[in-house]
Amino acid sequence: MLKRFFIFCSGADTKILDSCSPGEQTKYAGIGATVFFTAVMAFIASSYALYTVFDNYLTAVLFGLIWGFLIFNLDRFIVSTIKKKNNFKSELLQATPRIILAVIIALVIAKPLEIKIFEKEINRVLLEQKNDMTLANREQIATQFNPQIAALDAEIASLKEEVAAKETEVNALYSTYIAEAEGTAGTKRLGKGPVYAEKREKHDAELLALQELKATNAEKIKAAEETIASLNTEYEARVNDSQPVIDGFDGLMARINALNKLPFLPSLFIMLLFLAIETAPIIAKLLSPKGAYDLKLEEEESALQTWVAQQLQQRELILQTDTEVNNRMYADIAEEQELYNYKRKKARELLQLQADAFYNKQKQVLG
Repeated sequence: MLKRFFIFCSGADTKILDSCSPGEQTKYAGIGATVFFTAVMAFIASSYALYTVFDNYLTAVLFGLIWGFLIFNLDRFIVSTIKKKNNFKSELLQATPRIILAVIIALVIAKPLEIKIFEKEINRVLLEQKNDMTLANREQIATQFNPQIAALDAEIASLKEEVAAKETEVNALYSTYIAEAEGTAGTKRLGKGPVYAEKREKHDAELLALQELKATNAEKIKAAEETIASLNTEYEARVNDSQPVIDGFDGLMARINALNKLPFLPSLFIMLLFLAIETAPIIAKLLSPKGAYDLKLEEEESALQTWVAQQLQQRELILQTDTEVNNRMYADIAEEQELYNYKRKKARELLQLQADAFYNKQKQVLG
């Protein structure tokens, strides 16, 4: 039963092949098995490739089956249409378009399977690319917020420097009036005299101004820090919103590009393997000697061509004979006097009718 199925896959005429030797049947069963398993590999490859596109098992399997049947039909057609002749160059010329088509099919089948075979290595390359894209994305988004944040940081630093400068000034005034009281500077008189009171008053005024400046700048610093926090929150939200796009960067094209970044030699070997599998039935037919099946098929086709040629020749002879008979028959009729007199009578009547019609027409015009 399995042998019959593989023979069907080979596209051979089972009626002719049944009359051939078991060895001939085995040869075509082997060709059919190659065609069948190539279609199975095409189904697996296309299902995986389509799963990376649709991310749905049912859709991937459905379209994978359609693609597998398409490849099966193409391979079966390619193998079944190669006819063995006694001229290898003629056979090779006949098979060249089919070999090119087989090569294209092999390349289409091989690529998704390469992606599956090297899946771990491809995932590593994709991870590196995603990390680079994440960093680049954060930097790109940061360029939209950094100028505002930098301006706010500079404003905060300026406010703090203003308070620090005021504190330095107040501290200097404090040291001045203390030194005046101790008699170590200024008038160098020990005690709290008028100069001391003046310097103390000035210090107290500046201290009050410092306290007001601190309160005012603290509010400004708080507002700036809140704005910075808001900008940072917005920045993180923008990053988080765009991250799923980067995380989803693992489609078919991304995996093909990642595969191209891996060493070429292993991928080449897999591609050559599928080329060998896909072209094996055609090469086997070209290299195999002309067998009993080829001879019987040629005999049947030759018999059909002969029968068609005979039918065409017979139709041509029938037409030629019928033409000659008709020519002779009409020649004999043309010599009969009775037919001449009858046609002469009818011609006279026709001329009379034409003359009467012309007379009546002219009479109406003139009259």
